[in-house]
Amino acid sequence: MHRTVRHAIRPNARIVVSPSQAPPAPHAPATLSGIFLVFLRIGLLSFGGGLSGWVFREVVVLRGWLTEDEFMSGLALSQILPGTNVTNLAIYVGQRLRGIGGSVVAFLGLLSGPFVAVIALASAYSVVSRWPYADVAMEGIAATAIGLLLTVALRGVRRASRSVAGMLALVATFIGVVCD
Repeated sequence: MHRTVRHAIRPNARIVVSPSQAPPAPHAPATLSGIFLVFLRIGLLSFGGGLSGWVFREVVVLRGWLTEDEFMSGLALSQILPGTNVTNLAIYVGQRLRGIGGSVVAFLGLLSGPFVAVIALASAYSVVSRWPYADVAMEGIAATAIGLLLTVALRGVRRASRSVAGMLALVATFIGVVCD
């Protein structure tokens, strides 16, 4: 479905705009349940790093709840405060949107999904660990994780060895970790 847009400089000019290029529709205001559901989804579907990118996409790009400048200020603040960056960011976003209540629901939304998932996985593991050969499978998973870690480490060494400064930083880090 296309729509026609009048050009501001030449009012009689017609430009056909596809829905993906159309200006964004006005966004609904943030509700407590909306904030909770956004952060619940982020907590459930995200794993490892890059969560601040998810938060940016959900809060700035898709919903327009914050401007990019507001988000970046919150991201900078979340990185200098103690604690995990994404938790601090969730609390900041919630507070900016709905005050203390928003902070609480953003925090609970972000952490409740993974909390339930970990409890469920621990329960499943207690059942699966009794199966024959479960210990062998866990040893295979551990070996795979070690192999992946070594692959990343070797790529890091190869990349750091391109410059003297990088190699010095690599050696200093290695000594710092080994001598700890």
